[in-house]
Amino acid sequence: MKRIVVAVVCAGLAGCQALPGAGPLAADINAQSGRSIAESHRANAAVFEVVDVDARTARTVANFSVGLLKRRFGIGGGAKSAVIGVGDQLRVTIFEAGSDGLFSTSDSKQTNIDIVVQPDGKAAIPYVGQVVFAGRTLEQARQAVLSSLVNKAVEPDVIVTSAGTASRNVTVSGAVGKPSMVPLGLSGETIMEVIAKAGGPATQPYESYVTLTRGNKTGTALLQSIIDNPSENIYVQPKDQIFVTQDPRTFTALGEVWKNGRIPFGANDVNLLEAIALAGGGSDERIDAKGYFVFRYEEPEIVSDLLGPERFHDLLSKGMAPNKEGKYPIVYRFDMSVADSLIIGQNFPIKSRDVVYASRHPTVDFQKFMRLVSTPVATARTAQLIANQ
Repeated sequence: MKRIVVAVVCAGLAGCQALPGAGPLAADINAQSGRSIAESHRANAAVFEVVDVDARTARTVANFSVGLLKRRFGIGGGAKSAVIGVGDQLRVTIFEAGSDGLFSTSDSKQTNIDIVVQPDGKAAIPYVGQVVFAGRTLEQARQAVLSSLVNKAVEPDVIVTSAGTASRNVTVSGAVGKPSMVPLGLSGETIMEVIAKAGGPATQPYESYVTLTRGNKTGTALLQSIIDNPSENIYVQPKDQIFVTQDPRTFTALGEVWKNGRIPFGANDVNLLEAIALAGGGSDERIDAKGYFVFRYEEPEIVSDLLGPERFHDLLSKGMAPNKEGKYPIVYRFDMSVADSLIIGQNFPIKSRDVVYASRHPTVDFQKFMRLVSTPVATARTAQLIANQ
């Protein structure tokens, strides 16, 4: 009997690592943190870092989330001065004091000239020739035409007005009422004003994302965040592209919570504690209170701020790679066994597509192993008793 027990226990210990489990233990996640692809001994392994969620971490993530557009594009104050561009339509009105000048008659002392700014930035004015308009304000263009008329016209004066602003269009597309090319006014317009001109968002603000592309820069923000934070309602510039996306926000809950699966936000925002509550909370008998994790692809600015530039570059050298949006994998660790976790968790925002994972306590695997061992041992004991009868 003793030999049977020893054999069963040895077999169980040898197969302990093969016990089925609902995801990795907290120790497994912590052990893989910061490992290079070579150290992971797996081809194409994901390189990530685990960051403890404390008051600073929660504040850093929350503050960055509400200022992305202003920070990325470096603007947010007043609008830039409107200038004339290629393709703009202008009306140049020339006045003369006399009735027998180049642009006046006995019936009228003014002449209206409609022009279109050509690809070289110039347009022709009779008796003046080619005048540079592109890159100038209306007043600067007026002065340029006026100075060209000196000694040619009789006490001339000039007015330059805008009749069409092809160079000052912004493209607005996606989930809006009327996707279109929106012309910018001379006073400058913000993201919300331009979206309103395109018919407004087609869905609720907390389910609409606004992506602004300017040259080689791209930034995406939740429409609700732009409404709640006026500094994010930045001024757009000519040739900007704005795309509004309808994307109901959800997060995925996995591990030792009562509700595993994809869970909708159902509100403007959700913090970490609310996400755990939406998932039904943790199982008291199975969960590791020190093993709550949030898996996320994070903005590079946040990763660099949290880890420090030196550590960030070290992880890049180990193979940490961004996704198609230029974001990097990071895992936030949350300790629910400490009292201030109920404060910190309220300030840590959950983002769409986050994975909230609650790891099981190590004793769960031990109990499972004991059940695995006890069953054959009990069977062997019963067989021995029968044989001895």
